[in-house]
Amino acid sequence: MNAVTEILPHVPTREQIGALEAALKQMPQAEPVTTHYFADGMYCRSVFRVAGTVVVGKVHKKEHLFILVHGDMTLWTEEGMKRVQAPFIWVSQPGTKRVTYAHGDSTAITVHRVGGLRDLDAIEAELIEEEPGALFDASNVLLAKALENLT
Repeated sequence: MNAVTEILPHVPTREQIGALEAALKQMPQAEPVTTHYFADGMYCRSVFRVAGTVVVGKVHKKEHLFILVHGDMTLWTEEGMKRVQAPFIWVSQPGTKRVTYAHGDSTAITVHRVGGLRDLDAIEAELIEEEPGALFDASNVLLAKALENLT
């Protein structure tokens, strides 16, 4: 087991994930390369992570697909911890707070049912639980106000 996988126990609590997120918010932030796709009532979000990147995701309100299409990651949720390599498909349940660590450069996508929505802010309001203090907007761009709070 390496140092990264020792950050959290194998089955972390929501509080432990929150503590990790709070610690990470004090560190320099990088904007991941994020691409958005729409097709027949579906929204696909592709996020490239550089090796060594830790991401604490927002809590989703609805079940969706998480697909690792390239790379090697460790996934932590309240359900446990697992290291996965592409190709890997996981059904993410509502209410899940997910942490990912990219062991190598990795690309993961999520796929969501959104009806006719194409506005990212409207999609986030539909799919994501409200998160005061979030560092990134619906486009995965670092918020200016978040930067001000870090300095």
